[in-house]
Amino acid sequence: MTRILKPIAVALMLAAAPAALILSPQPAMAQASDPAVAQVQGFYEALTASMKSGGTARSRYDKLKPAIEKAFDLPAMTAIAVGPTWASLSDADKKALTDAFTRMTVSTYAKNFDSYGGEKFPVEPASIARGSDKYVKSKLVGGETHVFNYRLHQAGSEWKITDILLEGNISQMAQKRSDFAATLASGGPQGLAKRINAVADQTLG
Repeated sequence: MTRILKPIAVALMLAAAPAALILSPQPAMAQASDPAVAQVQGFYEALTASMKSGGTARSRYDKLKPAIEKAFDLPAMTAIAVGPTWASLSDADKKALTDAFTRMTVSTYAKNFDSYGGEKFPVEPASIARGSDKYVKSKLVGGETHVFNYRLHQAGSEWKITDILLEGNISQMAQKRSDFAATLASGGPQGLAKRINAVADQTLG
C-alpha cells in the first residue's frame, strides 16, 4: 500500500503560522494548456508509472530521478532550504548540498510511493499567479485525501516546482529550513550535506 509522505505529519506539527492559499475546487483530468499545470501533471504521470512498476526503492529511484529533475528546480529548492547562508557558500559546497538534496528528494518519493492501489492525483486545470510565481492545486486521493499545492517559478523556458504546500498551505521548504538550521550551524555545509546523504541512504535501505 502506498505510504503517505512523512513530511506531512512533521510539517503539521512544526508549522506555527502557515500562509493560506485559497483556491476554488474544480475537478481536472483534461490535458493541461497551462504550462505550470502540465509540469505537475507530467510529474504525477511519472510517479504513477513508478508506483505501478513496483520493484525495489532503488529501482524506483532510477525511474523517478529524471522526472523529478525535470519537474523540480532542485538547486533553487536547496538554496531555499539552506537559507541566507547559501549566498556565501563555495560552488563546491553548493553542488554537494544540491546533490544530497536531490538524492533525499528522489529517495523519499521512491520509498513512500512504493505500490499502486488505485490512487488518483487530480490537478486543477489552471494555475493561480502570485507575483512572478504560479500555484497549482492538486490532491492525492486514495483511502484518505491529501492536498498538495505546488509553487512554481519560471526557469528558462519551463515552469519548475520550488515548494510543496502540504495539506494545502504548509511550506515543505520552510520545514526543511527549520530542520536543517541546527546541523548547518554546528557542522557547516559539509556537515549538512553528510546528514542529508545519510537520510537518503537510510530511506533507500
